[in-house]
Amino acid sequence: MKHVLVTGGAGYIGSVVCQTLLERGHSIVVLDSLEEGHRQALPPKGIFFQGDLGDESLLKNIFKSYPLEAVLHLAAYCQVGESVEDPEKYYGNNVSKGLVLLRNMRTFGIKKIVFSSTAAVYGEPLSTPIAETHPTQPLNPYGHSKLIFEQVLDWYQKAYGFKYVTFRYFNAAGAIDRLGEDHHPETHLTPLVLREGVPLTVFGLDYPTPDGSCIRDYIHVRDLALAHVLALERLDDLRERIFNLGNGQGFSVLEVIEAAAQVRGRKIPFRPGERRRGDPAVLVASSAQARKILGWEPQYPDLKEIIASAWRWHQKFPRGYES
Repeated sequence: MKHVLVTGGAGYIGSVVCQTLLERGHSIVVLDSLEEGHRQALPPKGIFFQGDLGDESLLKNIFKSYPLEAVLHLAAYCQVGESVEDPEKYYGNNVSKGLVLLRNMRTFGIKKIVFSSTAAVYGEPLSTPIAETHPTQPLNPYGHSKLIFEQVLDWYQKAYGFKYVTFRYFNAAGAIDRLGEDHHPETHLTPLVLREGVPLTVFGLDYPTPDGSCIRDYIHVRDLALAHVLALERLDDLRERIFNLGNGQGFSVLEVIEAAAQVRGRKIPFRPGERRRGDPAVLVASSAQARKILGWEPQYPDLKEIIASAWRWHQKFPRGYES
C-alpha cells in the first residue's frame, strides 16, 4: 500500500484515478480547488483538502501531516482554445504552480510523481500512430505548458533524484458507475453529443481527413486510471519515463457523432463551425510502450462501448453532479 497525494482528484479523470487507487488498497489525500472538479465526485474514503495548488502554506500542512510517499499530479487547466486566448492563465497554473508543488515535495523528501500530460505536446503529427519519440512541437499554450513541466521533471530527475512517469493522454471519454464527465462550460465532444438541448458545433469540416473533420484517439477513463496506478506501483524500477495512452485507433468527429446516435437510438443534429486555433487534424497514439513495459492493456477499446458507458452515467445524472 502506498500513501498518495492526488492533485485534481475531484476532476473527471482524477476522481476515477482516486477510485482505482482505493480499489487497489492504496491510501489517498486529495487536493482540489473545485474550480473544475466536483465535491460529489470525491470518493467516500480518503482525505480531502479544498485549495489551490499554488498555496504553499496549504501544501506544507498536507505534507507535514500525512506520511505521503508519492504524488499523482492531475491538476491543470486543459482547454486548447482558452489557452490560445489567455496563455498567461495556463503558464501560471500548469507551470508556475506545479513548481510550487515540486518545491514542497523536495522539502519533505517526496521524490516520486506521476504526471498527467497530453498528446497536445506533439502538435501536428509528422506520422501516425504517434510514438513517444515523435518530435514535440505544440500548437497551443496548453500543450506547451505541459511540455515545459515534462522537461522540468526530467531536470529534477537529473539534479535531485526524482522518479517520475509522464503520461501523454489522448482523448479521455466514458464513465464508471457514479463518476462521469461534467464540465461547465462543456467543450469535450463525447459528453456534448449526449446532452439534450445543447447545440452541437463541429469545428472544421475542411481538414485533410476522409470526411473533413478532426480525427482523434478515444480512451476510456478507467483505462487511463489503471495506467496511473500501474506506474505508481512500479516507479522504483522503471527506466522509461514517458508513455502515450490511447487505443491506437482514430475516429473522426462525424464518426463519434454517428456512434453516439446509434447508442442513443436517434440522430444527433449538428452545425458546422470554423476551425479552432491550435487544433491539429489527426492525433492517434501508439501505446506500444505502455503495453510492453507497464503491462497495460485497454479494457474498453470499442468506441461505442466507451460512449455507451458515458450515456448510462448521463441517464443517471442528466444535470451532471447537480443531479
